[in-house]
This record gives sequence, C-alpha cells and structure tokens, in this order.
Amino acid sequence: MTWTEILAPIKETEYFQNLWQKVKEEYASGKCFPPKKQIFRALELTPFDQIKVVIIGQDPYHNDFQANGLCFSVSENVATPPSLKNIFKELQDDLGIDRTKKELDDWAEQGILLLNATLTVKAHSPNSHKDLGWEKFTDFIIKEISDKKEDVVFVLWGAFAQKKEELISSSTHFIVKSAHPSPFSVYRGFYDSKPFSQINDYLKSKNIEPISW
Repeated sequence: MTWTEILAPIKETEYFQNLWQKVKEEYASGKCFPPKKQIFRALELTPFDQIKVVIIGQDPYHNDFQANGLCFSVSENVATPPSLKNIFKELQDDLGIDRTKKELDDWAEQGILLLNATLTVKAHSPNSHKDLGWEKFTDFIIKEISDKKEDVVFVLWGAFAQKKEELISSSTHFIVKSAHPSPFSVYRGFYDSKPFSQINDYLKSKNIEPISW
C-alpha cells in the first residue's frame, strides 16, 4: 500500500480540509517551520510499505534553519540541538557508533518514520500549532501502521510519545519506551536505555534487515 491509499480516507474529510486551510493561513501570515514543501517530508522519505521503525516526536524545531520535516533531525548548517546530542551520545554508548551527521535522512530512507505529532510550528514559538488539529491526522497514521503492518518497532521517548501507546497493538509490534532525550529528563532513564540495539535485535529476530545507524 502507498501513503496516497492509506491517507485518502482522512484527506477527503472536512476535518482535513479545515486543518489544511488553517495551516496555509498560518504560513501566509508569518514565518513557520518546516518550509511548507517539507511538511510531509517524513512520509515522502519513508514509504508506507518500507516502514520498519516509527520514532514519534512532539513538534518541529522552532528556530531558523533547523526543522526539515523529520523529528529530531536538523539541517547540517545549524548547531546540534540538545536532544539530538543526547540521542547521539546514547548511540555511542549503546553501539559504539560516533555519529556526527545531524540530518537523519539516511535513517528515514532505511525505513524509520520520523514523525512529529504536530507537523508545523510558528517561528520561535514552541508547540504553537498544537491546537490546529494535526494530532488527529498523525494519530490516524500511527493507528494505520499498527493495524495494517506487523513487526514494526515503535519508539516512544517521553510522556508525550507514550500517550500514543493506546493506538498501537503490542501483540503484533515491538514498543521501545524510555524517558525523553531532552536535557530535562535524559538522566531519568534515557541514558543506558539502549534503544538502538533493542531495535536491531528485534528486527533481526524477525528476519528484517537491521538499521545502519
């Protein structure tokens, strides 16, 4: 199945038409992120039939040149945000991989859907689009993946992402949970949670090609 087929039922609703109208108005009235052409980039880089892993973020980075349509990923020409730094530190501790590339396109192209629950944000105003209606759309995506696929790893970092667990069938998928990689919670269970080895061990156990991190 393709994203076009999966999303047709919700994209044809009055709800989605209203959401998209509000998004267009927000982009017309001031600076928003990511760039409009990158709003659905996570879906474009990770086709539905190639999904192996879903990492759920909250909303895009809100400062200039950061957001690029993939959760936690930033453009190479900006400073590494603290959460991404902590993700890379845990990757080093877990698998001994010293990653410096801040754009996570290569993860997306290997089947990791890097999905923010809210797909847009007003510049310099975190979580400013949380009430536009995006979560109904992204919850639909999470539930469709759960219902129509098997053996997907869902990565739920922090309390916000863990609320999405009710959309996921734990009998047909694998859920990796820990504290969020943010500096505020990283010492409360993100460090030493070994998500990357957990993901690859599960994929290998299902005869699925592991991720090259």
